[in-house]
Amino acid sequence: MKNDRWVDVGPVKELKKHKLRQIVIGKTSIALIHKDGEFTATSGECNHEKGPLGKGHLKGDYIYCPWHGWHYHRKTGHAEPPYYTACLPRHSVKEKGGRLFVNLRPENRRVQFPHPPHPLSRKVARRPGPIRMAGISATPMSKTLGRYSTSENLLETALNHAKSKLKAETKLIKLRELKFNHCGGFYSIDERACTWPCTFSQIDEKDQLSEVYEALVFWADVILIATPIRWGSASSLYYKMAERLNCIENQLALHDNRLLKNKVAAFIITGGQDNIQSVAGQMLSFFGQLGLFFPQEPYIGHSRGWAAEDMDNNIGYVKTHSELRTEAKHLAERAVTMSRLLLKDVV
Repeated sequence: MKNDRWVDVGPVKELKKHKLRQIVIGKTSIALIHKDGEFTATSGECNHEKGPLGKGHLKGDYIYCPWHGWHYHRKTGHAEPPYYTACLPRHSVKEKGGRLFVNLRPENRRVQFPHPPHPLSRKVARRPGPIRMAGISATPMSKTLGRYSTSENLLETALNHAKSKLKAETKLIKLRELKFNHCGGFYSIDERACTWPCTFSQIDEKDQLSEVYEALVFWADVILIATPIRWGSASSLYYKMAERLNCIENQLALHDNRLLKNKVAAFIITGGQDNIQSVAGQMLSFFGQLGLFFPQEPYIGHSRGWAAEDMDNNIGYVKTHSELRTEAKHLAERAVTMSRLLLKDVV
């Protein structure tokens, strides 16, 4: 056929040793499959994020992408239900003289998945208006039992002060009320496999970390994060969120796409045992790497020390000492002042 481009890809005997392999010829990637004594070939680029399909695995009649698990039929190239209409380019193969040949001219066009772009993929632009402060509470305190959280109480104090006295818009996000996936560590497979929007936001409609992404990337000017100390570190919920923010850092590292611009972060850290500075150091390092700015004295903390295992007294101290609430208000003021300096030509 006119425009056919048959290429010798190797000896049949050798190629039969592999159920699935990636073959790159110039700029064309081919996923070559051998099953039931038959060779088939599709594009080696996944429809989702161009993952190398030939480096994945074969399960039944489907090729699974090694990056995020999207899968396609080895013969038809069609995605598994309900995405039948999504399809990979298929490539003809033939054997001749003990050699295998692949036609680089595909039999069909690539058909993408039948869904609109994810809402988080839109252009980042600050909406006009007053300073906006998002508070993120990382305490895992049970909402069913209605237990008191020292870190969340001080966070609410700071947000209320920002709203009533500093005329800022505020929003409180409680991580314990969101159901979201742990980071899949896709960047450890290939740095390009960590995407924006996060892959879980794209493929799991029930993943609720989109609320955090919306606040950090599109809505907030100031991000105020509150965490208790757990065994000398921030809470497990904080780290579960932080790991999922790798997709924001990767955009800057790989694509020169800065998602967080002119934003300020500050922190509230409380615990029955001491380690405030260590927790703060991690948070400052992490959010600094994401590109956020910090006010002078960017965190407040409270702990009664290693020997203070009497948590009831610790809670009572936070409830009754007005100095802590005053410091929470001052932290909000410093953060808002810093934000106004950064946005002086915008707000």
